[in-house]
Amino acid sequence: MDKEVLENHKRYLERINFYRNFGYDLEKERDFILDKSLPVVGKILEIGTGKGHFALSLAKRGFSFVSIDISEEEQRIAKLNLQYFGLEKQAIFRIENAEHLSFPDQSFDSICSVNVFHHLENPVAVLNEIVRLLRPGGKAFLSDFNEKGLEIINECHTREGRKHDYFKHRLEEAKKYFINKGFIVKEFQSEAQRVIVAGPRIGCQ
Repeated sequence: MDKEVLENHKRYLERINFYRNFGYDLEKERDFILDKSLPVVGKILEIGTGKGHFALSLAKRGFSFVSIDISEEEQRIAKLNLQYFGLEKQAIFRIENAEHLSFPDQSFDSICSVNVFHHLENPVAVLNEIVRLLRPGGKAFLSDFNEKGLEIINECHTREGRKHDYFKHRLEEAKKYFINKGFIVKEFQSEAQRVIVAGPRIGCQ
């Protein structure tokens, strides 16, 4: 196997263990998010690839999907993470701005975004794009850290000598947005994550 892939996987395991030592089980939380969002059907879009942790969860479950991010470096790492498991062909990675996506209206049946919302400068613009891209009867599922999760992540970043830069937006804003747009919204909580599942819209079941 390619040396870069192996070295990246070593860093991936180190990061998982690092977070776990502070009380955040990355793999367990990703499984929780996906389990609460099932069934996930049709054409899938992930907004915010990051380092590919949720993309890897999707791929391991057998899903094929499109994943967008504004950072080429983050997506490079995500590709390496999937490549280690031989799953890179299940994802199409694209560099996109989530506030202005290039896809035509009603392009996707399922849209997901994990631990992205608190980083968004203009979350309403992103939510507008999600609604624009969803097909009738489609659904969106978003997850972000709850207060405990955010405390853990902030501590992890501090221990690494970094600052966790983020805005004050929370998923409650997204929940209210989807309800106002006529979606049926369900909510779930784990130890560190909050999950909202929006859809289908009333009248589109």
